[in-house]
Amino acid sequence: MLAELRIENLLLLKRAELRLGPGLNSLTGETGAGKTLLAQALDLLLGGRAGAGIVRAGASEAYVEGVFDLPSELAGGADERIPADAEELVLARRVWPDGRTRAYVAGRSATVADLRELGTRLISFYGQHEHRKLMLASAQLDSLDRFCGPEQSRRAAAMTAAYRETQSLEQELAALESRLGERERELDLLNFELGEIETVAPTEAEEQELVAERDRRRHLESLQQLASAAAAALVPEDGEGATTLLAGAAAGLESGAEVDPALAPLAARLQSLRLEAEDVTSELRSYLASLESSPGRLDEVEERLAAISRLTRKYGGTVAAVLAHAQECRERRDALQHAELTMGDLQVRLDAARAHRDALAQELHGARAAAAPELADAVCARLAELAMPDARFEVHVDPREGGCGPRGADIVEFRLAANPGLPIGPLRDVASGGELSRVMLALLGVAHGGEGAQGHEAAQPDDSLLVFDEIDAGIGGRTARAVGQQLRDLAAGRQILCITHLPQVAAMAARHFTIAKDSTQTPALTTVVQLDGEGVVGELVRMLGADGDDRAARDHARELLKSS
Repeated sequence: MLAELRIENLLLLKRAELRLGPGLNSLTGETGAGKTLLAQALDLLLGGRAGAGIVRAGASEAYVEGVFDLPSELAGGADERIPADAEELVLARRVWPDGRTRAYVAGRSATVADLRELGTRLISFYGQHEHRKLMLASAQLDSLDRFCGPEQSRRAAAMTAAYRETQSLEQELAALESRLGERERELDLLNFELGEIETVAPTEAEEQELVAERDRRRHLESLQQLASAAAAALVPEDGEGATTLLAGAAAGLESGAEVDPALAPLAARLQSLRLEAEDVTSELRSYLASLESSPGRLDEVEERLAAISRLTRKYGGTVAAVLAHAQECRERRDALQHAELTMGDLQVRLDAARAHRDALAQELHGARAAAAPELADAVCARLAELAMPDARFEVHVDPREGGCGPRGADIVEFRLAANPGLPIGPLRDVASGGELSRVMLALLGVAHGGEGAQGHEAAQPDDSLLVFDEIDAGIGGRTARAVGQQLRDLAAGRQILCITHLPQVAAMAARHFTIAKDSTQTPALTTVVQLDGEGVVGELVRMLGADGDDRAARDHARELLKSS
């Protein structure tokens, strides 16, 4: 229940504080006075969009705050956004002239999504054009499903999930079938590329070795000359070389060491140098022998490197990239070769998903078909109380064109014959605005009044706030009286805020608020006042279109109040 509603600097309204109570609360006022300001304020608390120019001219900000009784399911720390010791729930919204907004839950900064999620648990809002939604097939389907009870909601959620899973599998299978159509061509290409790479079979180590060998063989003559000169300097074919000279020097020092032992280490070092020189000479001769291989070897190396280069240019720039591409080709080839098996598995899964979807659709249909005549009877009974005693109302459940959809395989159509002798037809084609309003009120009465099919629960909790923004538009006279009685009955055990222009409806309220606009001020100023006693009588006289001192009108107003 909404205990208090505070509004500051919202359009023409400078400040207002409404203390609401259980039952029917009415809000009235002259056309143009700003009755819909209250609806806009509540919309902000529901996370609605803050339109341009919503802040009162000259004000730094607009502010809306609602103090609600804390629902039991949110109490005791059940919701982390609300303190565990909270006894009430405060939702608030601050709006700045530049369009920025800030949301608050229980005094703490929150998101607009938080307001929207919590607000929809607390308030059910029915605007002045809400009844026109009844002309939509989706809204009629919603009404029937709500009447079917909470189990239908679970079926509908499962149906949506099953439909999406089926769609996903259908898309996956279609994509696979499309790929299979190009399977042979792609396999040919993959096999060609793999064959090209595997024929060359490059490795990174081989490429490095070939590059080094190519560089040697391109400078073969100069390398031979250098190696030969070095070998000749160490061990010449004729005469003494470095090794001979080192050997002679070592022998001389060894003989001198017999006289002076200090020369012995030097003699040993010279012997080591001789042995190292002989070893270097041996390796130089081996190196020269390796350079004397086949004269066509350079061409072989160049051809091998050219083959590797062709692959790297085509498949990524490096041997590593070529090898990675080959692995990708193998994996893709394996996937294509097994695609038929995959498609078979997908088809099995799709068949199972379709069967599950169709079974859920059949469950939904069964519940709808069973509930449709009961809903029609319940609405007819309500319409009789709303001055439409001869109205015929039918709920048709027909197959949906195109088969199963996210909400099942049904399309629901409400049909109405408002008066005797008239053919029954689709609600969207035959109902006037006033009749649509009464049908909607009848549906709400059925949904919220516990008259669901097979004794189903009401669609909303008993303590929810229902807000009606001029849904009584287009009706009057005795019908208006009947609408007021329906709203009063609907308010039993819950809270209703009704923005109305009908005195017959306002007279039924337990609390009465009026909104007035003072156009002598700049900007114009709107105020909200709670009425009682003669104040209520005076407002009803105004709504009856009479002067305040019209005795007959005042008596009429009192009769309206007395009979309520």
